[in-house]
Amino acid sequence: MSLLAIKGLNQAYGGSRTLWDINLEVQPGSRMCLMGRNGMGKTTLLKCVMGLIPAVSGEIAFEGVDLLAEPAERRARLGIGYVPQGREIFPRLTVKENLEVGLAARRDRQRTIPAQIFELFPVLKQMLNRRGGDLSGGQQQQLAIGRALALSPKLLILDEPTEGLQPNIVQEIGDIIIKLNREAGVTVMLVEQKLLFARRVATEFRIIEKGRSVAGGAIKELTDDHVRDHLSV
Repeated sequence: MSLLAIKGLNQAYGGSRTLWDINLEVQPGSRMCLMGRNGMGKTTLLKCVMGLIPAVSGEIAFEGVDLLAEPAERRARLGIGYVPQGREIFPRLTVKENLEVGLAARRDRQRTIPAQIFELFPVLKQMLNRRGGDLSGGQQQQLAIGRALALSPKLLILDEPTEGLQPNIVQEIGDIIIKLNREAGVTVMLVEQKLLFARRVATEFRIIEKGRSVAGGAIKELTDDHVRDHLSV
């Protein structure tokens, strides 16, 4: 059974249609990359999954649970970690307090920050009492991922995790995503514009164009024609 199954998903803002009959399955243990030019509906799709914007019609199921019947806060409790575009950490809260926000969605009610987060991101342990807004962009991205991991997700959703980051941090984020997937069994779905990063990190891809799914498959099947027709600007 798919971990996440989306069937016939449609979404609209007012009279403007943004998603058209999207069908998508994310298999357990995979790393799915949503690709496409800006403004094509990738972030909208993630927000529908998380319950941040309503779907017009269709189905979204997580481990067989109908997500469209669940409020946004319940979706996190089911085991979905979400790192939004722009990170959206709490700038006035400390690193420790930001991470504790993620604990609130844990199913087991654990209130201790998992040691795994500090193993992956040692800088966060060093900066526990520093305010989130005082961190660099790369450190804020690590904090945002750490906050999502605090709830011990089965599915980690990342929206443009490398945006605005310098190359060494991009490399580090990629390493961590692969490590979480291979060693901790976390399934990953991400939106990513950087082609080299996507080819290195993802196992599967799906291209969204004007709100429609136009191509997909194993990442090794992403061809130069796909890039030219749907991704190049």
